[in-house]
Amino acid sequence: MKQYRIPPGVRVQLDKMDPDDTGAYKKTDQGKEKAKAITADLTGRLGELQERLYANGERSLLAVLQGMDTSGKDGTIKSVMSGVNPQGCKVASFKAPSNSELAHDFLWRVHHEAPPKGHIGIFNRSHYEDVLITRVHGRLSEKVAKQRLNQIKEFEELLYENGTTILKFFLHISKDEQKQRLEERIRDPEKRWKFNEGDLEERKLWKDYMRAFEDVLAATSTDHAPWYVVPANRKWYRNLVVASTIVEAMNDLKLKRPPEPAGVDFSKLQIV
Repeated sequence: MKQYRIPPGVRVQLDKMDPDDTGAYKKTDQGKEKAKAITADLTGRLGELQERLYANGERSLLAVLQGMDTSGKDGTIKSVMSGVNPQGCKVASFKAPSNSELAHDFLWRVHHEAPPKGHIGIFNRSHYEDVLITRVHGRLSEKVAKQRLNQIKEFEELLYENGTTILKFFLHISKDEQKQRLEERIRDPEKRWKFNEGDLEERKLWKDYMRAFEDVLAATSTDHAPWYVVPANRKWYRNLVVASTIVEAMNDLKLKRPPEPAGVDFSKLQIV
């Protein structure tokens, strides 16, 4: 999945990257089922690795999910994290800041949600909202946006140096795919609760958002906190890419089994 990783300092053109890509998997029922089977294995492995992470208590992992409305942030969390113990995993969502949060620097509320050692943290939207929505709507100058991007890089470096592995995923869908998903929400009574008229207004700013995302990816994809542009038109492939990337990163941690209690001979221990 390294093909989707953005090297530091590289500026990508999102309109040149195929959101309908499925890698080595054919866009057929057979390809879809194969990918889903592999994803199921990966989610099981992720559960095992999370238990080792929790027991070890020395490292943490933060997965950041960003994308346009309907790109599948909720669906990714539901699928990829299905095998994880909720006691060692927390999802944080960042909506419009409260008055209390606005009284602090923009990263204050984010740092509070960073995962403690032994835990997995998931940001459903994140600190990047403060250089995306605000910028697209003209509430943030170019000077302040540049400052914030530098501050985000330093913040992520701080987390990394204190034992947090950071993976950032931009869930890349096409504008046509978003249209279909919005229409599905309107048609399906079970999904109408997700519909927000504001999504239609944001959709009109699609090109502005793409440019803003391109700036973010170029400025903040680093060796210690890389961005991945995940093709997300096909939900089954999106889940495979994210699950595979997280499992690979956790395997790379080479987490050791905690030591057994001293002075206990397990070969002779009997429970009565």
